Amino acid sequence: MFRRLLHVSKALAGQLDFQTAIQAVSDELQDVLPHDHLDVCILRRDMHVAYEAGAHTDWSLNERPHPVEGSPIRAVLLGETPFMMTGDAMVDPRFHFAGAFAHPILDAALRSRIHVPLLVRGEIIGAFSCSSRARDLYDEADIPFARHVADMLAPYFFALRATEDARRLAIEEAEGRAREEAFREGALRLTEELERERQRIGMDLHDLTLADLTRLLRHVERLRGEAALAPDMLEPIAGGLGRCIRELREIIDDARPNILQLFGLAEGIEDFLGRALGGGATTIAWRFLDRSEGCVEDLAEPLRVALFRIVQEAVNNAAHHAEPSLIEVELRRERRGGADFMLIEIRDDGIGFASLQSRKRVGGIRNMQTRARLVGAQFQIQRRTDGRGTAVALFLELPPPVPAGEGSGA
Repeated sequence: MFRRLLHVSKALAGQLDFQTAIQAVSDELQDVLPHDHLDVCILRRDMHVAYEAGAHTDWSLNERPHPVEGSPIRAVLLGETPFMMTGDAMVDPRFHFAGAFAHPILDAALRSRIHVPLLVRGEIIGAFSCSSRARDLYDEADIPFARHVADMLAPYFFALRATEDARRLAIEEAEGRAREEAFREGALRLTEELERERQRIGMDLHDLTLADLTRLLRHVERLRGEAALAPDMLEPIAGGLGRCIRELREIIDDARPNILQLFGLAEGIEDFLGRALGGGATTIAWRFLDRSEGCVEDLAEPLRVALFRIVQEAVNNAAHHAEPSLIEVELRRERRGGADFMLIEIRDDGIGFASLQSRKRVGGIRNMQTRARLVGAQFQIQRRTDGRGTAVALFLELPPPVPAGEGSGA
């Protein structure tokens, strides 16, 4: 027996998958444990999969795993009996019950059968089965040898199962990352298209609607000089048109940030702060700090626009909902873990998230999170360390600098 087990062990060495391993075992056992069919079934939660040598049946040919409750040897897999042996499984009622996946026994005429559990540290990880088409081929004397074989196979197949699970998990994670990256790229392209459409609408408003309103205002101004009309009759109309033009200019500037495109992200943010908070309609003070060392201007234009929109959203959220007296925006370059990062921080001294007003900011926060995720930036929002107001932070890893001479065509 020891010599046979040693031969089985040598046959297993180097086998890196279930199917070749069970085939190697089958070849070594044929003389001492004659069989027409050999298999191991491996448990995976409440399901099991089978690997066969000799006669191949639907236990392994069916690609889907089978529920343990439907296995003809569920008593062994569930630990209800230490082994199962029969002289004719085709008529043995233990193998045939309501819902049993037992037709392979009949299809392959597997009469004599031995089944013992595969145990690892007292846990059943599956079962080892040996079958023959001959009746009454096995007896009680074959059980100890079958158990020894199962004890030898159990740790080997346990390792194979762990390796397969790790490989499957790695594949799933890789596929998940690929799907996420494809989604991110697609969403980013959609965001860029929406940004272009937004700018197109801004240009149309500027070239058509704003021009028409300006001409109309000039006509009204001329009518105000005519003696036939009292000046106060046209004053409300002129004032209303003036307000419409100013508000429309603000909408156009938001939709088509010319300063951002002409002079870069830092200038664009400072210009936006001046327009949004410094126009006299608000009492909120603002401060802009640029310590980015110019790194933001090396970013691609779609990325600069996305970062600008996040800053725009954060500032508008704070101004409309946090009741601040001061909003600060800071651009900063930092070195972390051997890589360069650009940090954008938007701070306010308002009420933060402590009141019901904060609930109105959830939609804006989700918009910022989505935009940040699309461009690969880390997004954080939290109460300031001094307890006054909120801090929104964006961390974006900068690409490594291109070595001198590269890309020059030399």
